[in-house]
Amino acid sequence: MLTHIHNFDAYSYTGGKPFNPAQPTIVFVHGAQNDHSIWILQTRYFAHHGFNVLAIDLPGHGRSTGSALTTVEAMAQWLLALLDAIGVQTAMLVGHSMGSLIALEAAHQAPNRVSKLALIGIAYPMKVSEILLDAAKNDEQSAIDMVNIWSHTSVAQKPSSPGPGFFVMGGNQRLMQRISKINPEHVFYTDLFACNAYANGDIAAHAVRCPTLLLLAKGDIMTPIKSSASLIQAIRHSQVVQLDQCGHNLMAEHPDTVLDCLLSFAANAA
Repeated sequence: MLTHIHNFDAYSYTGGKPFNPAQPTIVFVHGAQNDHSIWILQTRYFAHHGFNVLAIDLPGHGRSTGSALTTVEAMAQWLLALLDAIGVQTAMLVGHSMGSLIALEAAHQAPNRVSKLALIGIAYPMKVSEILLDAAKNDEQSAIDMVNIWSHTSVAQKPSSPGPGFFVMGGNQRLMQRISKINPEHVFYTDLFACNAYANGDIAAHAVRCPTLLLLAKGDIMTPIKSSASLIQAIRHSQVVQLDQCGHNLMAEHPDTVLDCLLSFAANAA
């Protein structure tokens, strides 16, 4: 689905189903140097089981045009403008990594528009090392290699790759390389800088009133579980799920488990 925000194309993947105003809506927000495709398994299931799905491409990513936005606050504002353009009054927000900060900030900016909040692979503050920031700015392929290695628990997924013939690390690397190819304006650096600079997490977390799921991975070295401790304490009645033998790229390493957790949360959170 294509809409237009500030005179630029804004793309949302709908899981193969047309948008139906009578159904509840779930918005999926990707992380740094990614696009909507990281949610393929989860979004297609929801779209075929009674939900509207909007897996967005942030500006400058995937099929959305324009420059990558430079702050988490601006990305959250853009997300809310997208919901306005499509005609979505309330939605469940699901975000991964940088996308989790965007979802959290959107819930702070417009609390009455967020029915539920699922934060996957989140940390706050989401600090980024100077080495990685420098690589993203000056040697993007090295930054891609670093993050691709750090985001997975091993080269060969255990007990095997989730899909026959599907190479989890290779697929993630190619996606990040594709974002670089279609937009050479240092998208990765812009994304990582925005994560590193975001300073409203404590205020946003304390303001959350909707049901919230924090889905974390015990093997995550990009956003370690300990880095979400303040959020867990601040968000009232939050539900925390920790996955074993899983790294930062939860949706690829444990796609079925992530889907099961999101489905249960969407169906049962009051």
